Amino acid sequence: MQLRGHWYRGGTSKCWLFDAEDVALHAGSREQIRSLLADAFGAADPRQLDGVGGGTSTTSKAAVVRATPDGPADLDYLFAQVGIGNPTVELGSNCGNCATAIALYAVQSGIVTPQSGSTRVRMRNLNTGAVLSGTVATPGGRIPASGLASVPGSRALGVPVSLSFHAPWGRTTGAVLPTGSAADQIVAAGSTLTATLIDAGAPAVLIPADEAGIDLSVMTGNLSEHLPRLVAARASAGLMMGLRKPEDPPQNAVPKVGVVAAPGDYIAADGTRIAADTHDLRVRMLSMLAPHPAIGLTSAVAVSLAAALPGSVVAKVLPPAFETHQGRRLLRLGTPAGVITTEVVTDDDGDVSEVALHRAARHLAVADIDVAQPVALTA
Repeated sequence: MQLRGHWYRGGTSKCWLFDAEDVALHAGSREQIRSLLADAFGAADPRQLDGVGGGTSTTSKAAVVRATPDGPADLDYLFAQVGIGNPTVELGSNCGNCATAIALYAVQSGIVTPQSGSTRVRMRNLNTGAVLSGTVATPGGRIPASGLASVPGSRALGVPVSLSFHAPWGRTTGAVLPTGSAADQIVAAGSTLTATLIDAGAPAVLIPADEAGIDLSVMTGNLSEHLPRLVAARASAGLMMGLRKPEDPPQNAVPKVGVVAAPGDYIAADGTRIAADTHDLRVRMLSMLAPHPAIGLTSAVAVSLAAALPGSVVAKVLPPAFETHQGRRLLRLGTPAGVITTEVVTDDDGDVSEVALHRAARHLAVADIDVAQPVALTA
């Protein structure tokens, strides 16, 4: 079985993009799409040796894309987080880095006609119903093949893409704060933690780093001793947010889980010393079952929304002078990859209407993937 795929780097992730019509030749339902992608990526193997997966959470991603010229957006896409060492594919979330790649793909593949200067691509995420827009640099109306933009967490250059997440929020659970509170108490591995459970960009649970016993003055470790508690926090939050029922197994992709702290000097993952005056807060997130090397864009959106909510664990660690200017606010996130900035836009009522990030993307390859059939287990 062959499946045509387009391989892209978006921000700090790599994502295989598939045309929905090509996928429909082999898979007609979401369950069949899960099986198809698991086989194509070689998901059952921790090394994904017999597939096109990258063996890490940030390189084991896919999206199925369909042009929708008469729809509410230029295209629809279904995002898939593919398992590693586990033939499962989670379809419950979104990925901003992959959306960055999809915006470039839309221009390069002809889904959206390039305009002079820049081209805006409107994208609807079918997992959550959220609508995003990606503005791709298209100087002179030309289709870009390369660019000089870079992002923290990667030295690679790519085509500049400005990615915006638009309100309304709460697409997955039905509310920005699924529990109705800016801060809750959750039980994780026998301890009680304060947390903000928020649904913006993606469902996320954010915990004060000091309560979780995590020191964010150094972001070089793998958090192995803290993983059981953080994974338990995700499971507990998933129940409280209505993302699963008690009888359902916990998911590894949602809600996103991370810890936050006030600004302070810290050592980034590459050993660089980051000064306290360069950022507004420190944050470290999990990606599946490992620390994210930077921060996922959907997680950055969740943190940005939480920063605007009085009483949230994020708002409580922000500097006192932090404020919005003329409806726009730059929020500087200190991450393992360095400082990542989001632009938070508020409306006349003070509610967040948009969160924008500046990213980069590049087309890597196009391939006809020979999808192996799953190997039957024998006693």
